[in-house]
Amino acid sequence: MTTETLRTDTAQAATPRPGGLLLAGDPGYDAVRTPWNVTVDQRPAAVAHPADAAEVAALVRQAAAGRLRIAAQGTGHGAAALGPLDDVVLLRTARMNGVSIDARARRARVGAGARWLDVVEPAGAAGLAALHGSSPDVGIAGYSLGGGMGWYARRLGLQANSVTAVELVTADGALVRADAEHEPDLFWALRGGGGSFGVVTALEFALYPIPTAYAGLLAWDWRHAERVLTRWADWAPTAPDAVTTSLRLLQVPPIPEIPEPLRGRQLVVIDGAVLADNPDAERILAPLRELGPELDTFTRLPAPALVRLHMDPEGPTPVVSGSRMLAALPPAAIGAILDTAGPDSGTSLPVPAELRQLGGALGRPAPGAGALSMVDGAFLLFTCGIAASPETAAHGLADTRRVTDALAPFASGREYLNFVDQPADAATGYDPATWARLRAIRASVDPDGLFVANHPVPPAA
Repeated sequence: MTTETLRTDTAQAATPRPGGLLLAGDPGYDAVRTPWNVTVDQRPAAVAHPADAAEVAALVRQAAAGRLRIAAQGTGHGAAALGPLDDVVLLRTARMNGVSIDARARRARVGAGARWLDVVEPAGAAGLAALHGSSPDVGIAGYSLGGGMGWYARRLGLQANSVTAVELVTADGALVRADAEHEPDLFWALRGGGGSFGVVTALEFALYPIPTAYAGLLAWDWRHAERVLTRWADWAPTAPDAVTTSLRLLQVPPIPEIPEPLRGRQLVVIDGAVLADNPDAERILAPLRELGPELDTFTRLPAPALVRLHMDPEGPTPVVSGSRMLAALPPAAIGAILDTAGPDSGTSLPVPAELRQLGGALGRPAPGAGALSMVDGAFLLFTCGIAASPETAAHGLADTRRVTDALAPFASGREYLNFVDQPADAATGYDPATWARLRAIRASVDPDGLFVANHPVPPAA
């Protein structure tokens, strides 16, 4: 079915288009199709913003009948990896953002369009915390389906493995609940296998009794990058599971949203959280504090404050980025980072290099885990630029590739797909046996490839 046929059929229908379906040229089409990463000019055959699971099911059935495909999108943080959408109905799920907290059961239930800020505050009011990421406006569904690692990850693992149930519309237009007792294969695939298996309408997941954490940041002028990075790289692999940190080389823009001590500076920053009492936390961080940071904000914080600890940009933003999973950070890798992202590199990037500390619970298979049971690497490299124009986008992308290419000799051989914002081979996110099982499950639930994901699992032949 072509877009024009779809337009004719929906115009002749006796009822309104499900989900406020919009086609190219319709008023409002451009506003609804725009993702969080505004550099991505996605132009789907149609775009809809369903209010509930019933509207999702109706849209899936209509698309399948018209030989169009379906892509679900909450915020659009990973939109660049979707590719062309000429024959795709894009479902923007932002209206499906309900949140309920069961404090007694330590469970949250959220709609597919909910973001982390929607959960952390009501959970915090009950003395609980979710395994949220570093940004308050990242969508919970996409984050969870792809794995999800945040400030508690080395103690509690991936968010995907705290998911206790997923409700989704499958390729036949049916609403299905997948949990440990129902659709166990599908439940396994959804926890870390991404969005290839249906349109998620709701998630349920565990919350944890974490009312506070010892959290904050340490900052130095980036001329100290070599000694700080060397110390952190030595400290991080043997640090206890209670601590999760990141290290960033930053060129901070001079904007009012940035705290004054950091504004307009070029810095090396270590931020993170420790799930321990104050004396133990101070002991854990002591090797880093020995380096004499000019700014030290680590203190006891309420758990909801951690969702903005990393100061990630909020709201639609034009970005380009790159990532690489690293097996280790030997001196040669540190040298490669400094050469391509350090003070004398000439980089244009506001985040020339960010390194996430892995290991701990992230490096061990989780009991009863889904498709992504652990993360195969010691550090996760991320690099990011603001792309305000086509020229700055091209320059930024070249600089991100310069960093990731330089670190290729130190890669683990796997990728963490939630951080991969360009089309890539999704098989790199999994071991061969997991990949084969994911493909078999996709063939069982969506043999015709109705669903489009940013890192697709193709049906097994």
